[in-house]
Amino acid sequence: MSSFMPRLISVISALSLGMLMAVLGPGSLKAQQGDADFQSWLAAFKQEAAAKGIRADTIETAFAGVTPIARVLEKDRSQREFTLTFSGYMRSSVTESRVERAQRLLQEHRGLLERVQAKYGVQPRFLVSFWGLESNFGDYTGGFSVIGALATLAHDTRRGAFFRSELLNALQILDEGHIAAARMTGSWAGAMGQVQFIPSTFVNFAVDFDGDGRRDIWNSLPDIFASAANYLSQEGWRGDETWGREVLLPMGFDYGHASLKKRKPLNAWAEVHGLKQGNGGPLPRADLEASLVLPAGHRGPAFLVYRNYRTILIWNRSILYALAVGHLADRIAGAPALASLPEEKAISVRDIEEMQTLLNAKGYDAGEPDGLVGRRTRAALSAYQRSVGEPADGHPTLEILKLLRGQ
Repeated sequence: MSSFMPRLISVISALSLGMLMAVLGPGSLKAQQGDADFQSWLAAFKQEAAAKGIRADTIETAFAGVTPIARVLEKDRSQREFTLTFSGYMRSSVTESRVERAQRLLQEHRGLLERVQAKYGVQPRFLVSFWGLESNFGDYTGGFSVIGALATLAHDTRRGAFFRSELLNALQILDEGHIAAARMTGSWAGAMGQVQFIPSTFVNFAVDFDGDGRRDIWNSLPDIFASAANYLSQEGWRGDETWGREVLLPMGFDYGHASLKKRKPLNAWAEVHGLKQGNGGPLPRADLEASLVLPAGHRGPAFLVYRNYRTILIWNRSILYALAVGHLADRIAGAPALASLPEEKAISVRDIEEMQTLLNAKGYDAGEPDGLVGRRTRAALSAYQRSVGEPADGHPTLEILKLLRGQ
């Protein structure tokens, strides 16, 4: 009997587990294990937050019912299949309806915007442009719980350290009473409010402009505009300058001069390189340094960009986003649309990776093949284009990929 009973218990246990798996499914046990791991991680994180001075009631309220959000991980893992084209981005970002609405809203809130400008030195048209591109003037601020999304990403191993820090900042915001946990909503990655600040940006730059004791970038337009202006001002915005302008290049122009790494005085671009304004007029005489940007290569429009453009890149590192902010601000002020947008074929991320691999194999240092077109890839591509007699604009196209494959 003594040897039979353990075997019987073992059989019953195995049958019970098998029946449980049959009822719940094979993924259920993993989900339970994952949830237990998350709760263990969360308990340790709560202790860390308390040690950093966050009040116990803030911590408990913030994390009440919080569990990992599968959709957040799906968003984090998803990769864009094709790269964005300049033409497609501008057509979707700077629409006629958005321009008209922005102009109406600027007039509606002009008094407030001018008070913000007086303090922080950022022109109203740019503040409205950021507002429009970040949240469509407050229409789309994201429906995720910021605490839930950040906890999901902080628990994840891929970028856990970064999001752990952002989660602590989010708790600080709650602890200071700026917003209730249930109303702290944002994007899947924790960008919040009508200007889509991540928590660290909020902590460092958000301001209470309406004087109610809270920094509210979700609902208070005074706080929204002033927080955006303070951020830009602190990062070097010049209120007496614009962002840049569209220009015309002369025949035979050396595209090797097109790079954000190369800065030249405005008069040098005019007198040495022969650039003119987009309408054909001479460039203004101003004490400015500028860089040349060709977002669609030699077939598309060209832009000289100034210091404020670089400040926009601190807000968002995308050159397309920065151009859209500047162009929308110009349209708000009454400037015409771009003369023409080239018809571009989107190139896939896999094609970019292949292009980088082939460039590296031919001795042009494009860096680790990652499907991202950064400065290193553009420099390698430009050198290769020059070697085969193509316009050396550093812009990836399917035609250049075919050349690389053919050789």
